[in-house]
Amino acid sequence: MLRRLALRDFVIVEALEFEPGAGFSVLTGETGAGKSILVDALQLALGARGDAVVVREGAARAEIGAEFDSPPALLSWLDEAGFEAQDTLLLRRVIDAQGKSRAWINGSAATIAQLREAAAHLVDIHGQHAWQGLTRPAVVRALLDAHAGADTAAVAQAWAGWKAAGAALHDARTKQADLERERERLAWQLGEIDRLAPGDDEWEALNTEHSRLSHAQALIDAAQAALAMISDADSNADAAANADTLAGHAADALDEVAAHDPQLGQVAEVLRSAQALLQDAAHTLTSYLHRTEPDPDELGRLDERLAAWVGLARRYHRAPPELPALAQQWRTELKALDAATDLDALDRALAAALADYRREAKKLTQARRRAAPKLADAVTQALQQLGMAGGRFEISLAPSDGPQSFGDESPEFLVAGHAGSTPRPLAKVASGGELSRIALAIAVTVTATTGQGAPAGEAGDARAGTLIFDEIDAGIGGAVAEAVGRLMKQLGRDRQVLAVTHLAQVAASADEHHVVAKTMRDGATLSTLQAVVGEARVAEIARMLGGERLSGTSLAHAQEMLEGGGGKPNARNRLQRQ
Repeated sequence: MLRRLALRDFVIVEALEFEPGAGFSVLTGETGAGKSILVDALQLALGARGDAVVVREGAARAEIGAEFDSPPALLSWLDEAGFEAQDTLLLRRVIDAQGKSRAWINGSAATIAQLREAAAHLVDIHGQHAWQGLTRPAVVRALLDAHAGADTAAVAQAWAGWKAAGAALHDARTKQADLERERERLAWQLGEIDRLAPGDDEWEALNTEHSRLSHAQALIDAAQAALAMISDADSNADAAANADTLAGHAADALDEVAAHDPQLGQVAEVLRSAQALLQDAAHTLTSYLHRTEPDPDELGRLDERLAAWVGLARRYHRAPPELPALAQQWRTELKALDAATDLDALDRALAAALADYRREAKKLTQARRRAAPKLADAVTQALQQLGMAGGRFEISLAPSDGPQSFGDESPEFLVAGHAGSTPRPLAKVASGGELSRIALAIAVTVTATTGQGAPAGEAGDARAGTLIFDEIDAGIGGAVAEAVGRLMKQLGRDRQVLAVTHLAQVAASADEHHVVAKTMRDGATLSTLQAVVGEARVAEIARMLGGERLSGTSLAHAQEMLEGGGGKPNARNRLQRQ
């Protein structure tokens, strides 16, 4: 629920704090006093579009802060989005005089889109023209599906699959010749590469071997020279001058005198180790010379292979090492073209996609058919309390024209205003008063069971904790207004309900009452908020009944309404005027 709403320099508010309690609270005041300013400010905190006009004249920026109890359903979202999870959820929005907007969630910078995502779990707002949305098919479907707990995502996904399968078949039929030519081109190109059959690591290996064979004589000459210098393994080597013999002589000389100085004995050991290493190197060079000899035929074969790689790479404007990857790419494209030109397979895929859609759509239809009469009965009962005795509410499930992303039917709200009349589409109900009452009955019924802001199928756990009715009771009065007050008070038993109202009967039913008023300060108009209790509340109810001039009769009537409506004129209120 909403714990606190704080405004600074917003429209005609200089500074204001609003702390509604749990239950049913009302905001009243004269026309133009700014009652809806609080609702507008809350909507901005929840991600509504804002611009510079909301900044109070002469101020640098408008600031809005809204603090809510943190819903359990938002905990994982906060963690994934990088916001610190706390017992409360603090949303803050600042709009400067140039229209630039910034937002924060629990003290961390946030986007406007993130405010909107959080808002779905926090508040449901019903405006005075709520009935207009109830004439739009998408809104009607959403309300019914939420009440039914239906999974509409599965139908939308199946429909998208069916559309994609149909588009693939249509493209294949209309582009069959082009696709076949493209397939033949790819097959021919792939055949050329397949004839070369380039290995994944072959290019590097070819270049390494080609370089070795191209320099075979130089390698042999260098190995022979090195062998002659370190060993007498070569018969042409000068045994007295090679490194192996010299190292041995040096070690022998030191061994003869090592008894007189152990340090020279250590040097002799090093020379013996060096001699062993030279002998190992000589052995390796000897083996290398036995295996290595110029091979013109192999070199010619490598020249031809490298030329084939380079020629094919140049033809397709690629670097030679890219040929294996190019072949794999063309195989993938050829496989896709084979599938795209297989009309029988595409026909089967389309039929399977349609069957999948039909299966999901049937589930949705069954859920709607179960939920529609239950929702209709609940709204019909609410209408009886709102001065439409004998009125009847129905939900029509007219078949849609072929598969649709929303299913096989288009739900529509039908209403009969009184007994004996035929239910008609809500959009054709002429009376403004009836429209307001019908909208209120639907809003009260749906929010009491699902929560309009809750995702379908999650109504019991994710519904918003705060309901706001912004002058949705316009155009009604008398006993109907009393019924509206009772319904809102009933909703307030397990949800926080805030209502902006002109009706004394609604205000008298509230648990808390707040009055918005305009004052003049230094030539500027400012809006203030005051909690009213005791005599002040009686006076405000009396004003709503009969205007500014209060009489003993109007005051007595107001007192009676408060006592009969369940309001407590002497109840302590936690809100203090700022």
